[in-house]
Amino acid sequence: MHLPDTPAEEAVAAELAAPAGFRPALGPAYASALPGARAAVLTRLWRALACEPLPWVERRERGSTGLALRLVSGARLEGPLPDPYATAPYVTELLLDGRPYRHAAGLVSALGVAHGEEFAAELDGSTASLALSRAGRPAGPDREPRTTWEWEQRIVDGHPYHPNCRSRPGFTVAEQLAYAPEHRPRVTLGLAAVPIAECLVAGDWPECWREAGRILVPVHPWQAEHVLKLGGPPGPELGPGPSAHPLMALRTLSPADGGAHVKTALSTRLTSSVRDISVYSVETAAAVSAFAQSLAERLDGRLHITRTLGAVTAHTPDLAAVLREPPEAYADTGAGERVLPVAALALTHYARSAPWRAGFARLALSVCLRALDLGVALEAHGQNLLVVLAADGIPRRLVYRDLADIRISPARLAHHGLPVPPLSGRLITDDVTALRRKLFGSLVAGALGSTAGSAAALGADLAAAEPDLPRTADTEALLTGPLPAKALALMRLSPGVPGDQWAELDNPLALS
Repeated sequence: MHLPDTPAEEAVAAELAAPAGFRPALGPAYASALPGARAAVLTRLWRALACEPLPWVERRERGSTGLALRLVSGARLEGPLPDPYATAPYVTELLLDGRPYRHAAGLVSALGVAHGEEFAAELDGSTASLALSRAGRPAGPDREPRTTWEWEQRIVDGHPYHPNCRSRPGFTVAEQLAYAPEHRPRVTLGLAAVPIAECLVAGDWPECWREAGRILVPVHPWQAEHVLKLGGPPGPELGPGPSAHPLMALRTLSPADGGAHVKTALSTRLTSSVRDISVYSVETAAAVSAFAQSLAERLDGRLHITRTLGAVTAHTPDLAAVLREPPEAYADTGAGERVLPVAALALTHYARSAPWRAGFARLALSVCLRALDLGVALEAHGQNLLVVLAADGIPRRLVYRDLADIRISPARLAHHGLPVPPLSGRLITDDVTALRRKLFGSLVAGALGSTAGSAAALGADLAAAEPDLPRTADTEALLTGPLPAKALALMRLSPGVPGDQWAELDNPLALS
């Protein structure tokens, strides 16, 4: 049996061993999952170290079998040749001045860089939580999911490239088992009763969540306990809400009785961001949703965008919620159509078929590049982007959800004679680099890359799709230049720098 040997690994093992009566059989499975989890997080970290513009990396020396990083401290870090699009763990050990490191957290601590200890603690937690997630997978063969939420709960490993793929600070083991989608729980939401005068409401908030001059705001139970301290004076009353299935975003849930998906505030940092809901997002929700519907109408039925049905905030990002149309609304289930999040495609046999992947890449790129040309950059990563599959598995249409972080170009809209929505703030930009980074970084370096699973496979997919793509300046930039990707580790090591930071990855078309 593999033993835990870091603080986070030991803490999870201790909680599993405690006589609390929950999932006692997970202890041995957790220990067995630790080596694989360590390699998975170390592989993601090596991608960042090898590719991101880290200020303490002086130069990179590429050999025939490996890569060496010369650090400004004079140290030398060695590892295998990196594949920035690989999803299978291929790094089990890195050498720092000849000393082997098999734990991402231990390596970052040894590097001695600014904010490294905080990042190392996150990596330790990510590794332990990933092992716990893998330990919770059902033993033996598992039937194919029948619903979109079941597909989402099959995604055990989280973000395919982020070293903090399973970082869940503030969650105990019991809370991960109770709330995390990969453990397949049902979560009972709370309903916080807030006077209407103290709320900002957008769209149509349902009558069933209104009572006696108050708005009932759905609240995640973790948020209620740890952040809002609801249920007692002097805060809002908290009553029982619907039972729901957590989706891969964890704080967004699909009610067990059907209906709108519920996006809740969860004020803790998962991967890179704190998952609260800004007042700005609620203020703009209705206008952005209406604008997005008008955009979808110009894309020949190949893209559907889930409508924001209603949004509410008690004028704080910690107490807010969004109701969103479920993606299944855009599938003809009677004809055998299914809707899968793109992040789940790697779990299917389709991802192992080069012709299928090429067809999917052709659909996704042609639709999203056309939207970009019209003036909208979608953040089309594997969580936000879903695909409608015909009964025979052919990708037919795309569904996009969560409009909170798209980018809209007034100049491009005007160029095409399209109305500019009445919006301002962070969603609005005409900066070409920002627009392309938003789409290319999420769709190509993210969704398509993780579906392909390697640089060579992604390059082949792009080459096969290229003849059918719209001939625009954006397409030319995509096919000929380096690919942008969020510098995920650099962002965690730069807490004082606001906004996204970026790396440039080798364009995999060069391998085709």
